[in-house]
Amino acid sequence: MARPALDDEEEKPLDPAVEKVRRKLVRFVAVNLGLLFIALMAVVAALVYKSRVETPPATEVAVEAPWPEGVAEGRILLPAGARIVSQSLSGNRVSLALEFPDGGRAIHIYDLASRRMVGRFVVTDE
Repeated sequence: MARPALDDEEEKPLDPAVEKVRRKLVRFVAVNLGLLFIALMAVVAALVYKSRVETPPATEVAVEAPWPEGVAEGRILLPAGARIVSQSLSGNRVSLALEFPDGGRAIHIYDLASRRMVGRFVVTDE
């Protein structure tokens, strides 16, 4: 088999217009790869930062009885005709969801330690 001529293996110079377009494309690719590299480094830095930030240990909320005997006692006065739909306890606070005879609803929040109401919210459709 015959070997190809050396003239065929040598690259011929490009037309000046094509060379100009090639340079623009090379510059475009270089700029975009640089931006992509910077963005990738920012993501890696954020991941490293998040992994090194120490989260404080979860603190336990202890419900301390306000009375020396350790038994919490008291009264919660509800509006006339109100019915407790649900309740929720968090720390020394209790939340009561109430339903009234006229169909209205409200949420009352009581602080057990201070024995007083700390919040009253009316639930409406509007």
